[in-house]
Amino acid sequence: MEKIVGTEMRIGLDFDNTIICYDEIFYKIALEQELIPSNLPKNKGSVRDYLREEGKEDIWTEMQGYVYGKRLREAPPFPGVFEFLRFCRENSIFVCIISHKTRHPYAGEKYDLHQAAYDWLEYQGFFDPEKINFHKDRLFFELTKQDKIDRIKSLKCTHFVDDLPELFAEPSFPEDVYSILFDPNDNHLSNHDLHRVSNWDELVRLFCNGIITKELHDKGIN
Repeated sequence: MEKIVGTEMRIGLDFDNTIICYDEIFYKIALEQELIPSNLPKNKGSVRDYLREEGKEDIWTEMQGYVYGKRLREAPPFPGVFEFLRFCRENSIFVCIISHKTRHPYAGEKYDLHQAAYDWLEYQGFFDPEKINFHKDRLFFELTKQDKIDRIKSLKCTHFVDDLPELFAEPSFPEDVYSILFDPNDNHLSNHDLHRVSNWDELVRLFCNGIITKELHDKGIN
């Protein structure tokens, strides 16, 4: 793969549901606890929607804390994440991870969710010099959405990848940051206001081909 050239890019990545995939683990745990029928689609959204329809919002809330704190290691990264990070490293592109999550779950045991996420990254080899060699000082777990946006600003990100279109719709989200919506389950096909990708391989191709560059964004080309 040829190296890209051009303006300096500083890419920010979300963590939950963007780098790490929760679909199978939520389905697995919901089955273990006999909360869902086995024919339910194997993704986090289907489990969430089913429990809410059954009036089990409290159970869903506690399940999230259990997954994010106790069972996180069982969740895999999305396919293509490592390849994307290697691509950025080979092209000397600055990459940071900026997530927002509470320190402890809203319900259930008081797991340290920040530490659990850090441990997951270490377990997956993100910090391993022989694998990704991701710099620990480029990892940020913020407590609020506004803190996350402020961090994006302070790090002068030129691009940000997130699975939540609501983040990009926040009035305080910087207009000069190219917003990329990660949508692996095609939940936002009707959203034409953002550059949408459904997998990490697609994101590599976009950067490699120069489709997403700061110059294009400055010209208003989406």
